[in-house]
Amino acid sequence: MKTVLALAVAAAVIMVPLSAQGRAGGGRPGGGRPGGEIPREPSRRESPNARPEWEHGREGGAIPYVRGDHWYGHAAPNDPRFQLARPFEHGRFGLAGPGHVYSVARVDLGARRFWLPGGFGFEIATWDWALTAPWCWDCDQFVVYDDPDHIGWYLLYDVRFGEYVHVQYLGL
Repeated sequence: MKTVLALAVAAAVIMVPLSAQGRAGGGRPGGGRPGGEIPREPSRRESPNARPEWEHGREGGAIPYVRGDHWYGHAAPNDPRFQLARPFEHGRFGLAGPGHVYSVARVDLGARRFWLPGGFGFEIATWDWALTAPWCWDCDQFVVYDDPDHIGWYLLYDVRFGEYVHVQYLGL
């Protein structure tokens, strides 16, 4: 009995600082927006061959993020990963944009899916899933944006980290 109690106490002592560290805000270079500001919608790029823009020193496998209302690291409009046979297959999500800040109501990490209040479901792109590892699905705030460069896709923005990933709307 004493051994079980000792193990439980040891686990608690280790886990509390780790969970606090993950939620402290950052952990990634340039992460987080001052005061939790919500950026404007990203603008459509003129050229379908436009390469992702990065700030100096953030290239090469960096995480897509927003700074000063500028969306860095967004994939090229003609990137074949975003070509959908049936864009908006489950309808369009009408509550997107900086005027709508959400907490996640439910998440299924195994399926890369989450639901916003009201039952609105989304699936995170396979290639972006790993980028969400430090996000706190039950404590961060999120904004969904229309993706101006990839028809049928949305951008999920994590307010605390200032980062975003590509998602598809699954409907209600």
